[in-house]
Amino acid sequence: MGEVALFPSAASRSMGHDQHDRSDDVPQEQAAPNTVGPTLGEAVTAFFAEADLAANSRRAYAATYRALTDRWGENLALREITGERLRALATECWADAAPTTWNARLTALQSFTAFCRRCNWLDDDPVTAVRRRRVPRDASRSISCEELAALWSHPDAHLRERLFWRCLYATAARAGEILSLDIEDLDLARKRAIVTGKGGHREAVVWDTATARLFPRYLAGRTQGPVFVTHGKPNCMPTEENRAPDGRARLSYQRAWSIFREASAGRWTLHQLRHSALTHLGEKGVGAPLLMAKSRHRDPRTLSRYVQPGVEAVAALTAAHDPARRPKH
Repeated sequence: MGEVALFPSAASRSMGHDQHDRSDDVPQEQAAPNTVGPTLGEAVTAFFAEADLAANSRRAYAATYRALTDRWGENLALREITGERLRALATECWADAAPTTWNARLTALQSFTAFCRRCNWLDDDPVTAVRRRRVPRDASRSISCEELAALWSHPDAHLRERLFWRCLYATAARAGEILSLDIEDLDLARKRAIVTGKGGHREAVVWDTATARLFPRYLAGRTQGPVFVTHGKPNCMPTEENRAPDGRARLSYQRAWSIFREASAGRWTLHQLRHSALTHLGEKGVGAPLLMAKSRHRDPRTLSRYVQPGVEAVAALTAAHDPARRPKH
């Protein structure tokens, strides 16, 4: 079942064209035709018709709900979804997922079941039967400046990747926001662009001179369509909003993530570029108001997770106050 048929309003510019989920390999149960209340497929379609979600959230939620429809079929009566059944599916599809991914799937399911309960289609919330996972605190998520310098000059990195990585770090933007950029969104003269952030808000991001120098080289005269595109034409025709005039497709998040993981030998994720940018600015003494403007966080408590001095800053602090340290002459 394709997403376009089931989720008519879930398409977005950041969908990409090479998504894959473990649920794709799960055999589908045969559900009897439903005569009482909406079917699972009808409920999912109704949810997307009403939900006010950003493009990236639509993509993530659609992938989660597809696991349900692929496993149980669109015609399953919504009221037949029990906590035990949902727990078994989550374990089967996402058992190996990281805690953050597991919890994100549950968040998507909770949004859906909450909608269904508001519509009086469900009496109880089956998601409560699935426990969230504890996310361990990671104090080493910031990438050092030395490691970033090596990444910028990676010998095997294509110009597209070097621009994309630098842009993520310089803007402290989310990967999906930058991948969703069209050339028409860019203001190259002023080193900025308008992205669609969380909640669908149109917001400005700004980059540095080193990033600005790469844009003309990469765009090579292109004036419209997606900024970051595939190297060749895809096997399947992308949607108009995801297609460049020459037929190439918008670079998908999955492909960008895979390339970065390979280049970093599996040590880092794309999100760590945003995390590192905010951490480094905090270490340089940039205040919370400016950091919130840069990151576009609306809650200072959310920002505090990112802006924590890294080990290099702690080492410098320790050395500066070391009584046995030789004074500089």
